[in-house]
Amino acid sequence: MLRGMRRVFGQPGSDVRLEWCPEGGAALGAECGVLVVVDVLSFGTTVDVVLGRGGRVLPLRWRDSRAVEAAERAGAVLADRTQWTLRPSSVATIPAGERWGVDVLGDHGDGGALRPCVEDQLGAGAVVDALLAAGAGEPSAEAALAATAYRASDPVRALTECASGRELAAAGHAGDVELARAVNVSPVAPLLIDGVLG
Repeated sequence: MLRGMRRVFGQPGSDVRLEWCPEGGAALGAECGVLVVVDVLSFGTTVDVVLGRGGRVLPLRWRDSRAVEAAERAGAVLADRTQWTLRPSSVATIPAGERWGVDVLGDHGDGGALRPCVEDQLGAGAVVDALLAAGAGEPSAEAALAATAYRASDPVRALTECASGRELAAAGHAGDVELARAVNVSPVAPLLIDGVLG
């Protein structure tokens, strides 16, 4: 029975799926051709900037490593700001989320439990919305809800006013939030190959 329940959490029958954090990546990784890991503030945006300038990124585990954990479980495209042209058979979008007890000022705490966050919910919704607009197929309920939330929101305001955006601004990184608010501006879609994003 447990094996059958795990299959349910893979959201079978949907072409575009969504589930949170590394555990979600593991649940969907065996079912989908591509995992899109979304960590808007600030991992995904940082990777986008580096790759846009011709660099490569070796993701290391430190502070909030949920995006890295999820990406390690399967080959992953990270896309916070990419204009989508990819049309694989099935795509799983994995909003990384934050962790309670970890902050940008260096207090790592005990790592804490998942804190679903506005920025990754909206980023995942933007990816799902773009995939659906490109004809990627039927979304799961989870993916459809994220796309609906994205379309109904003011992402610029949400990123500025959400807890993570305020945390970064208070730590002197308001420019990071400003950069992360841009949509469909990236010429790259970072792909994890042999542990390196290029």
